[in-house]
Amino acid sequence: HCTIFCQIFYRKVSFYEIKKFLLKNIFVSIICQYNLLVMKELLYLKDDQLKDLIEKLFISYRETFSDSKRILKKYSIGLAHQKVIHLISMYQGISISELLEKLKVTKQSLNRVLKDLIKLEIIEFKKDEQDTRIKHIFLNDKGKSISNEIFQVQKKRIYNALLSSKSEEVLN
Repeated sequence: HCTIFCQIFYRKVSFYEIKKFLLKNIFVSIICQYNLLVMKELLYLKDDQLKDLIEKLFISYRETFSDSKRILKKYSIGLAHQKVIHLISMYQGISISELLEKLKVTKQSLNRVLKDLIKLEIIEFKKDEQDTRIKHIFLNDKGKSISNEIFQVQKKRIYNALLSSKSEEVLN
């Protein structure tokens, strides 16, 4: 028995089905934080449905990050480094405190990762002009290249799933 996430990665499901599934299941927790009516509907989910959702989330996470492991290994870094690189690429100039808030990790954990990225010479820091205690983090050219290399591999999986979909399914 293959879950929808397995089917996505083996091209057995259209993009429309993926989008419908994601809207109904994955983003439910985000919606529930702001919409009590939706949250009340969730109270009627059976344990088996919740367990199935947990499995799908696990498989989705595993498959999304499995593609980048070869690249990470090349640079002797791991998933924690990838998450930091991704966030720095998305939020250029992010402060250390903002990064801590997004990652929900300890200062000690983040410092370990940042030290590794400094040794690899892929990030740089700039002090804030108004408050010199605040450091902003940027990817340098090497860091942008690594970030793009990881992104291209992950994008390929998503594009392959989209290729088997009809254009009207993607646009709706």
